[in-house]
Amino acid sequence: MVMKVHASLMSPPALRVCAALYEKDLEFEFINVNVQSGENREEPVLAINPFGQIPAFEDGDLKLFESRAITRYIAHAYKDKGTPLICEGKPMATVGVWMEVEAHQFDPAATKLQCELVFKWMNGEAADAAVVEENEAKLAKVLDVYEARLSQSQYLGSDCFTLADLHHLPALTHLMGTPVKKLFDARPNVSAWVADIVARPAWAKVLARRCQR
Repeated sequence: MVMKVHASLMSPPALRVCAALYEKDLEFEFINVNVQSGENREEPVLAINPFGQIPAFEDGDLKLFESRAITRYIAHAYKDKGTPLICEGKPMATVGVWMEVEAHQFDPAATKLQCELVFKWMNGEAADAAVVEENEAKLAKVLDVYEARLSQSQYLGSDCFTLADLHHLPALTHLMGTPVKKLFDARPNVSAWVADIVARPAWAKVLARRCQR
């Protein structure tokens, strides 16, 4: 039975799930959900995610929501397929730490910057300069930590590409097209890491699918 992803290709969390599936070379059906018309608050999405948010994911009789939980499931359930994305033993503890850092330190500032500089722009709205300034400062502090970490290993969690890196891809891709790019470019280790992970073939497949929507 083919896995199903109910989502919109405009959703960063949905792109995160698609990236994991492509890294694993897994077949899946992408079922477009029109958020503007409220399809996310209708069946079948609501039966999978009672909060009415996307992505909603099905693998046979297993139904999941929350993108990071979905990618963890994919990495563990299909560990023998494609890119490993996880480690065995103690190294996985370190990967887990940096997965938490992405979710709780990087993502809040990155999400606000995407909202102001990407999604408002797409809707013809002006960005709130004060919000941008505040969150650029927050993101800069996080990237200082990343710069130090990436001087010790090729990727955030280890010397192998893992979920700790993959989870950043949607935000990084959006922010590279904004003035916030300067924060990444100013840090050599961070800049090299970004260039590495956004060039992955699996991510290219995600972006190609989005362009075809």
